Amino acid sequence: MNKTITAPTAPAAVGPYCHAKLAGNTLYTSGQLGLDPATGALAQGVEAQARQALENLGAVLRAVGMDYADVTKTTVFLADMGDFAAINAIYAEFFTGEAPARSCVAVKELPKGGLFEIEAVAVK
Repeated sequence: MNKTITAPTAPAAVGPYCHAKLAGNTLYTSGQLGLDPATGALAQGVEAQARQALENLGAVLRAVGMDYADVTKTTVFLADMGDFAAINAIYAEFFTGEAPARSCVAVKELPKGGLFEIEAVAVK
């Protein structure tokens, strides 16, 4: 059974998708950009966007009673692979202890001109 998840404290989706789908005890999130949940504005700079996107991911996780420790896999999308080291430092603030598996790719473009996006799979 799939359950649509809408996190009240995460920014609204910018397209025809939901924040996440819960299938049994596994959560599949949509990509989270560095959007301010209150205004919908994109944070300025890659580090601020990464921090905000990771906070938005946390809001989606909390909507189903999960947290960062439940994340088993992430995919990170960067507009510039030159930001890899800076992003790693911020990422490590959110994923303490055992880190999840991760892929990180550079992409040509992200929605709304974003510089960082993250999606995750979590299991409770």
